[in-house]
Amino acid sequence: MAVPSWLNRTVLGAGLASFLSDFSHEAVTALLPAFLTALGAPVYALGLIEGISDGASSFVKLLSGHYADRTGHGKGIALAGYVVTGLFPAVVAVAASWPVVLVGRAVGWMGRGIRGPPRDAILAASVEGRDLGKAFGFHRAGDTLGALAGPALALALVATLGLREIFWLALIPGLLAVAAFGLLVRVERPLPQTERVSLVASLAGLPARFRAFLSAVFVFGLADFSHTLLIAYATVALTPVLGLVPAAAAGAGLYLVRNATYALASYPLGSLGDRVGRARLLVGGYLLAVLTFVGFAVAPPSVPAFALLFGLAGVFIAAEDTLEGAVAGGLAPEGRRGIAFGALATVNGVGDLVSSIAIGFVFALAGYATGFALAAVVAAAGTALLIVRIGQDRWS
Repeated sequence: MAVPSWLNRTVLGAGLASFLSDFSHEAVTALLPAFLTALGAPVYALGLIEGISDGASSFVKLLSGHYADRTGHGKGIALAGYVVTGLFPAVVAVAASWPVVLVGRAVGWMGRGIRGPPRDAILAASVEGRDLGKAFGFHRAGDTLGALAGPALALALVATLGLREIFWLALIPGLLAVAAFGLLVRVERPLPQTERVSLVASLAGLPARFRAFLSAVFVFGLADFSHTLLIAYATVALTPVLGLVPAAAAGAGLYLVRNATYALASYPLGSLGDRVGRARLLVGGYLLAVLTFVGFAVAPPSVPAFALLFGLAGVFIAAEDTLEGAVAGGLAPEGRRGIAFGALATVNGVGDLVSSIAIGFVFALAGYATGFALAAVVAAAGTALLIVRIGQDRWS
């Protein structure tokens, strides 16, 4: 059976690097709520850690994409980001208080921010326009298979090893990700160097259709809080039913369900988007997010109900990550793809910052049902805006 032309060395290398990197940091992420509890962190700490980390990441994404466009050194910039993220588990392993975890997480996520836009620009340039959905779907699937395998191994080891020992082991795949990206990814069509304009001017030069797309992504992103908060919610909600230790294990297991459905859905959604319209299919993903948030607000605390909802969360995140990237790749002109992907990542990062902190505090002050209901309302507004933008600008 012939290998499809879009599945080239660069796509494979980027997918493998993301698999290994996510294996590393998601193994830590799955155990982070339990680790923070052991450190005596307050309820709102996780929301602050997730939100500030995503916010810090968002600022470097824009600069990273802009600099990649100006210099054409996208691969080197992305490789540096993989190095920084790969060292994140070591910082958590030595942490004695939750503020140290916050610093380590923020620095690690800045590494993710540095690598994302130039990597996505390289990925978009490595395939034909008609194959963008498939390439991004393959990459996101590899990314999330790592996010599935890492927590699975961490969960298997937690009964025999301490949390800190698992964090040290998580260093290994993170460093292997650096090697995979450096050795396998080729810039087959080097990123064009754009004229040396300022960051603001570069942003202003993006097409109006792309900026309209970003406005809808931003509003939806204000509801798209970190799914690590779902682990915390499941653990708290299931503790009266199962007990603390089984509930913590169930929370990590449910996160595996979320990651499994993400991995399974990413490529099919990308491929389907290439055929039926990526933006239209993204609307469906946004609508699924609204329904999922409503489900969490009203569902009784049970493992089967939560398993269904975590699975739906994986599907809508797969649609969001795969199709937003593919739409952006189609709307952004060559020579400005780095800044375009940087802008997309920054908009999502700001949304994550605001939503993770806000929803974390709403959970603590007004209850989980209220937080999920608020997320559903905001996500519905973002969905409606995306529908309007598609109609106004006639792109799909």
